[in-house]
Amino acid sequence: MTEFQLYFGLGKDHILDYANGYDHILFIVALCALYISRDWKQILVLVTAFTIGHSITLALSTLRIVNVKPDLIEFLIPLTIFVTAVSNLFKNENNISGGPMQMNYFYAAFFGLIHGLGFSNYLRSILGKSENIFTPLLAFNLGLEFGQIIIVVLFMSVCFILVDLFNLNRRDWKMVISSAVAGMALLLMKDHMFWLDK
Repeated sequence: MTEFQLYFGLGKDHILDYANGYDHILFIVALCALYISRDWKQILVLVTAFTIGHSITLALSTLRIVNVKPDLIEFLIPLTIFVTAVSNLFKNENNISGGPMQMNYFYAAFFGLIHGLGFSNYLRSILGKSENIFTPLLAFNLGLEFGQIIIVVLFMSVCFILVDLFNLNRRDWKMVISSAVAGMALLLMKDHMFWLDK
């Protein structure tokens, strides 16, 4: 196995780790909860915005240009999930295809910056003191994107079956998914209140 394949696999497995790293999965689900299959262009822009955000801080933090306390990041990640999920509850899901520059895209990019810091903590722990990090960084990031695409495809497939084929009300779908994600995010936030551990 080449170094590229190794780190690509680590990136993919990290974001698909539903047992230990399901916070990133929850965020992607929260991002997509407003949309249905025919909104694929909006989903593509949204995921790209998230990718740009977390790619920037993944690189900066892995290269040790930016350094943020891991405890703070572990709390901020579920906070981004909670904010995204709750904001979904107040958005009109039938009116999301208005102009190309929606606030959702800015949220995705900004919150992506925070998630990138979380990814970098994991990548730095497996890199150790390695000098050459360009190939691992690129491969890990591409692995994350591949895993992210898998999550989006699976989630939107379930959405297509329930909303498009079985005529589940789109608003009900949004409310149930977003409420469930918000509740799980609250539990994660409670578990990562680092200031209470002192």
